[in-house]
Amino acid sequence: MTKLKIKSGDTVVVTAGDHKGSEGKVMKIFLDKNKAIVEGVNMVSKHEKPSAKNPQGGIAKKEAPIHISNLSLVDPKSGKATRVGYKTEDGKKVRFSKQSNQAI
Repeated sequence: MTKLKIKSGDTVVVTAGDHKGSEGKVMKIFLDKNKAIVEGVNMVSKHEKPSAKNPQGGIAKKEAPIHISNLSLVDPKSGKATRVGYKTEDGKKVRFSKQSNQAI
């Protein structure tokens, strides 16, 4: 299992692929596949059969997973994509932005 620098709830920007430049919040991470679901990015249409929950059925839009390598954390100070580093403050491990050196 790999250590990921992106966590659920982080604001990220897509750096590669069809949705390059899109921003959103990470909703869920799949560690075994190294993929994440980002809110409002990589929307796909899915056909749904009528059911008790959805009696009408039809075509529904939902987010599809994106590979972690295509995502970059957004710097809280500048709002641009940044790399993530780790440092210890008061005996605790803290993530920080390499661009602005500010804790995330």
